[in-house]
Amino acid sequence: MGLETVDILKAEIPLDEESVVIPEDAKAGLVLVDIINGFCTVGAGNLAPTEPNRQIGEMIQESAKLAELFCDNEWPVLAFLDSHHPGKLEHPYPPHCITGTDESNLVPALRWIETKPNVTIRRKDCYDGFIGSIQEDGSNTFVDWVKNNKIQVLLVVGICTDICVLDFVCSTLSAKNRGFLEPLEDVVVYSSGCATFDFPVSLARNTKDHLPHPQV
Repeated sequence: MGLETVDILKAEIPLDEESVVIPEDAKAGLVLVDIINGFCTVGAGNLAPTEPNRQIGEMIQESAKLAELFCDNEWPVLAFLDSHHPGKLEHPYPPHCITGTDESNLVPALRWIETKPNVTIRRKDCYDGFIGSIQEDGSNTFVDWVKNNKIQVLLVVGICTDICVLDFVCSTLSAKNRGFLEPLEDVVVYSSGCATFDFPVSLARNTKDHLPHPQV
């Protein structure tokens, strides 16, 4: 979350950023939200940056560091990958991250995690990874992952802070508060490991049915 965004939010609602230390004896899990080419790699798609972007670059760097730490220690990692079927649009956004294209694949800095035994990959076709984890039989990949790994502290990073990350975290907190995610106790969003995309007003004005989304 950029500093300017934080300042705007602080002016509207009580908001405090704080450091969080995860206890050594707590079972931690890492969730990577949509750190894929279609949102992060220059020129990779309609919602990808058109030029190198500092905020997105720092998010990838921090997320890759965390992924390496978790994999070195064989701690559980879950990666959500935004993946949409052709012709099935996600209004109000243009077609993006189409299943089977490189847009919906992890960025190069994270592709290595796909072969790690502690990593679960979940492709989703909606904003919210919690909802996107629902299987046809009614089970939920994310819920099962939390329970099977006995996760107590969930660390969340990814893109976009104010869309897919926010939706997933809100659903997770609601499920936790209802007692559906035991033994989960805490959900932590690492701000330096999050970013959002930049779709400025000038571009949206010339694009039919698409809303502007300035990065800051």
